Amino acid sequence: MKNEKINPFERFDKDWALLTAGTKENFNTMTISWGMMGTLWFKPVVAVFVKKSRHTFKFLEKSDTFTVSFFDNTKKDVLSFLGTVSGRDVDKVKQSGLSPKFLKNGITFEEAKEVFVCKKLFSGELELNSIPEEIKQKCYQNAKEGHYIFVGEVLENF
Repeated sequence: MKNEKINPFERFDKDWALLTAGTKENFNTMTISWGMMGTLWFKPVVAVFVKKSRHTFKFLEKSDTFTVSFFDNTKKDVLSFLGTVSGRDVDKVKQSGLSPKFLKNGITFEEAKEVFVCKKLFSGELELNSIPEEIKQKCYQNAKEGHYIFVGEVLENF
C-alpha cells in the first residue's frame, strides 16, 4: 500500500473505511465515506464525521482512541453491509465475516490493508444552521441533525 499513489480526495469517498471504537469487550464499527487526513496543531491527524444517532457515536464519545481501517475492493460488499446494519440490532461484525484484531490502542480487522490508530484530540458538532444553504440542500435536506467531527492524532499507521 505504501508504494501506491493515493488520491487524498477519493480516499474516503471512493474507498470507504471502517471507523471503530470501544473496548475488546464492547465495541462497534461503521462504514464511513466522509473523512480527512492532514496536519493540525503540528500533529498528523484523521478527522471523521458521525451523526449522534449512529450507534458508533456513543463508543466514540467514551473512547480515547479510534481506528480508521481501509480495505481492498474485494470487501466493498462487507463495508456496504456494515454501513447499513446497526450494531444495536445484531452482531454485525460476526455476521460480516471480518476478524477483529485487538491492538494496544484500538480495534481493527485482520483483513484491513491500511489502518490509522488515532488518539481523540477534539470532537464538536457541525451545527446545521452554520452550514451553507447549498450544502444543506444537498446533504441535509430532511435532516434533524448535523454531524459531529472527531479529530484524532495518528498514533500508528500500518
